[in-house]
Amino acid sequence: MDKKTIKDIDVKGKKVFVRVDYNVPFDAEMKITDDTRMVRTLPTLNYLLDHGAALILACHIGRPTEAREPQFSTKHLVKHLSELLKRPVQWAEDCVGPKAEEKAKDLKPGDVLLLENLRYHKAEKKNDDAFAAQLASLADVAVDDAFGVSHRAHASNAGVPKHLETVAGFLMEKEINYIGKTLEAPKRPFVAIIGGAKVSDKIGVISNMIDKADKIIIGGGMAHTFDAAKGLPIGDSLCEPDKYDLARDLLKKAEEKGVEIILPLDLKVSNMFPADEKYATEGKTKIVDVDKVEDGWDALDSGPKTSEAYSKALDGAKTIIWNGPMGVFEYKDFADGTLAVAKAVAKATDEGAISIVGGGDSISALNKTGLTDKISHVSTGGGATLEFLEGKEMPGIAAIADK
Repeated sequence: MDKKTIKDIDVKGKKVFVRVDYNVPFDAEMKITDDTRMVRTLPTLNYLLDHGAALILACHIGRPTEAREPQFSTKHLVKHLSELLKRPVQWAEDCVGPKAEEKAKDLKPGDVLLLENLRYHKAEKKNDDAFAAQLASLADVAVDDAFGVSHRAHASNAGVPKHLETVAGFLMEKEINYIGKTLEAPKRPFVAIIGGAKVSDKIGVISNMIDKADKIIIGGGMAHTFDAAKGLPIGDSLCEPDKYDLARDLLKKAEEKGVEIILPLDLKVSNMFPADEKYATEGKTKIVDVDKVEDGWDALDSGPKTSEAYSKALDGAKTIIWNGPMGVFEYKDFADGTLAVAKAVAKATDEGAISIVGGGDSISALNKTGLTDKISHVSTGGGATLEFLEGKEMPGIAAIADK
């Protein structure tokens, strides 16, 4: 993981190709609703500009088809990016070819050019070498600051380094240092908190954490699969019956390695999902022990005894990794379990723990609690963070030049 960064190269007077992850959410009027990923790249971009570079920014939005749907155009980023950088941002109608080349050719130090959506070309996801060479030809050197796509071998992050020296930006460096180095030699006790809907989404993470952590808290919808595998009633709760054997295998592996698995003690259940329009008038909720979930009731959050147990498990922790919410936190009635965990993680951090929160839902949940600033590191990656936590090789990181 000892990679070159922007501090290891001279960018004065050079055009720098910067791969960023600006796959941000928009509302119906194409206004950005969360600019976190853009804001987190500002230290990298401002450093390069302050050191005399011209920037050529490349990114993708969504999953466009060959029709080039206008809602996925990067032109929707230009106004806000100009405001964040406090300077005009130019825009190219394509990311390769004459339109991109003409714009890139005239760039002067301090100029910023944003290319059109990389994924308007199928060659990006195919990691086509000719396409990568076209991207590389626009610049003198490359910087990868897009941790969120580092688990993909695409032309802009794995292909460009074959044609241009590529170094890590500050955001990429921070992700590598926090997640990579923390997992490599965690301070103990090390507690992993794994939530979310499905065991199948987090098999690799749970298995890898059993090899590394001292305790693992399992919450959210996936906990019901573990409970059902143990023979507990789960009513109408979300469950993956085809994963019972896997859940039992993971519990057995943890027991053999002396890793404590902490599952819910009580749950907040409802007679209908809160998205049902009848919920406002006919919806009922109650707290029940984990072995008392009845048919017709759906467990949607952890209960107070569970929150207390999770918080207690974090007492004295020195390393904490959290991925996935404890319940259907999008609805106020079922956000208490996630809020309790956020408060416990923030408290442990304040007492000296290193805390890392990653994954899209985890970040959204954390933002709702107002405790984001209390966490050591909030990862910008979704799938990338998951695969990093699983211990998989990351093509985007591997391609960055070694020191």
